[in-house]
Amino acid sequence: MMQRIVFSRGDVRGTVLKVHDIMQRSAHFLRKDDTLRAAAALFREHGVGGLQVLDANGFPETLFTSDDLIRALAGGANLSDHVSSHAHGHICAVQPDTPVEEIAWYENRFLAVVDGAKVMGCVDATRLEPDALMQFGGDLAPWTCALGRFPDPLLLCERDGAILWRNEAARLVLGPEDGRSRPLREALIQAGFEVENDPVEPDAVALAVRDDSRYLAMRWLITDQAPNGGAPRCMVHLRDVNDQHAVHAKLRDMRALSRELRSIIESSFDGIFITDGEGRVILVNPAYERITGIRAAEVMGRTMSELVHEGFYDQSVTIRVLKTRKSETIIQKVKMGKTIMVTGNPILNEAGAMWRVVTNVRDVTELQRLHEELEKISALRDRYRQELDSLRKSIGHGGSIVVRSKRMRDVHEQALRLAEVDSTVLLLGESGVGKEVVAEVIHEHSPRKDSPFVKISCAAIPEQLLESELFGYVQGAFTGANRSGKPGVFELAHQGSLFLDEIGELPLGLQAKLLRALQEKQVMRLGEVRTTPVDVRIMAATNRDLEAMMRQGAFRSDLYYRLSVVPIVVPPLRERREAIFDFIYRYLERFNRKYGLGRQIAPEACDFLAAFDWPGNVRQLENTMERLVVLGQGCVISRKDAEHALAKNQGNPPEANQANDSLRTLLERTEREAIRQALATHGTTRAAAKMLGVNQSTIVRKAMRYGLTQD
Repeated sequence: MMQRIVFSRGDVRGTVLKVHDIMQRSAHFLRKDDTLRAAAALFREHGVGGLQVLDANGFPETLFTSDDLIRALAGGANLSDHVSSHAHGHICAVQPDTPVEEIAWYENRFLAVVDGAKVMGCVDATRLEPDALMQFGGDLAPWTCALGRFPDPLLLCERDGAILWRNEAARLVLGPEDGRSRPLREALIQAGFEVENDPVEPDAVALAVRDDSRYLAMRWLITDQAPNGGAPRCMVHLRDVNDQHAVHAKLRDMRALSRELRSIIESSFDGIFITDGEGRVILVNPAYERITGIRAAEVMGRTMSELVHEGFYDQSVTIRVLKTRKSETIIQKVKMGKTIMVTGNPILNEAGAMWRVVTNVRDVTELQRLHEELEKISALRDRYRQELDSLRKSIGHGGSIVVRSKRMRDVHEQALRLAEVDSTVLLLGESGVGKEVVAEVIHEHSPRKDSPFVKISCAAIPEQLLESELFGYVQGAFTGANRSGKPGVFELAHQGSLFLDEIGELPLGLQAKLLRALQEKQVMRLGEVRTTPVDVRIMAATNRDLEAMMRQGAFRSDLYYRLSVVPIVVPPLRERREAIFDFIYRYLERFNRKYGLGRQIAPEACDFLAAFDWPGNVRQLENTMERLVVLGQGCVISRKDAEHALAKNQGNPPEANQANDSLRTLLERTEREAIRQALATHGTTRAAAKMLGVNQSTIVRKAMRYGLTQD
């Protein structure tokens, strides 16, 4: 309900009415740091249209009116803003001794009453009581003079709505015609307004609308009885509510936008934590509660300094942002024991002051888990890539090497790594295990792959001719020599690779010459006095125990150490049985294609062949498969066929046990088999040594020499 200013001066007829007679002496005021919310509460509670704003020392500085509040909210201000940001830049005032009829309103409804530098009170035109003004005269003159220049339309009406008086502002709204004695509703309609209710009805809320103009009719009684006992009169104030209407529309839009933004924030999977420009918490979304375990009710309205002090957080990114005024990211520990990553971003207002700090929160535990999973996937991908590369290289080699077993895969990977360098390689293993194939793999994947790969068996050439084969000779070097001379294998393998098979069979005399060629990278033909430089990568192979031969003086130690820069032990076929099936089908396809046949093999035959020990290793298996393909009677090779082929093979001593083998070779083969069986039976080197009656160190050393492993 509108508060009206009622005062009494007794019988003052004929006295000039002055401002100090009608001003409002209010004890209420605002301070500069009070908020718009506090000002609105005082306006509503005390029914005033404006209040003085005091400075830091308590002296009046300016005014803040209800119109200022409306303009601020229409401009997008927040209720938490200070009134000093939206108050008048200057004071519109009158002096206390100014006659009422001389008041200049300056298009304001609220004026300060100032006596010198002191603000004594205020005059709120919307709160004036014309009935009180009429105590100064029996007609309308005193207060019509006071309100004639009031900026809003004011009309004095009879009870039936007939207009008795109107001020200049009303004349501008209703038109210049004299509207007295006409009902106000009729005058408004004639002026082009749409009016639903009669503005002078006691309980009616009348809104007059014309184009973009909106006026709210505010009515109050002046006297209970009009002069000469007539009906009571009323004052009608046409309040321009365009601004309020615009503010209402903006507030409606702002509420809708606020609901939308809050819905987005609350549905975010990431935690969102917002403080005001002083670090006070104003919003926490559900995701933040889920991630940190801290309830919104625990922190809302509290400052980050308080929360850090009480142990909610070990440190605050908000405090950092308030200091640096830029985005900050930290790893933060919360009181629930979680570790989180938080990023704070500053939001400034139009004046450049800190307005909000918005913090995004991620659970580092979850990120760490995802990071670890990514590392595992990357490692697995790299492993698969390496295996695929190895497989491609193996396939590219033409399929001459099978890398199904783990031990053979290790040999293959080691061979591929050695292909990248020029180190001398010594290949160790039983006869027939494929040492030459491994040497070919090294050469074909090395930078020397486009140069010659020369192979020579030191056991297959008579000792008298071996030197000439290795180093070559000139014309007339010996009886029967080629007239034009002949280059040795070193020269033939220039810029390529030289494979010296059965290096253990090399005579001692030639070992010294071979050592000199390896060290000096030069060779001298038989019968020649000058040397020839050679660039050759050396790979040697043997099935003999070179270390034992060194101890017996049958092999030079300096040559051994020169050859065994990188030793590779190729395991026998019986120690990589999972590869036997691959060899079976590979040889079956090869010999079918070679002889134009279409043999197949029964699964029982494959199982029988896989269970065989194969003392001749891959070479024996290859020969057996060729025999089965060539001599097989039916389309399918049966287990009986396999047994028959191996029985014949066992009836004749295998290649490795022919009578031309040396006693040393036979003894080493027997020793190796005894150690293998002892390890297979007893499981440990200690138990195997006890059974064989030797020291454990002997078993360990000989097992390493023969390439035996404990299963």
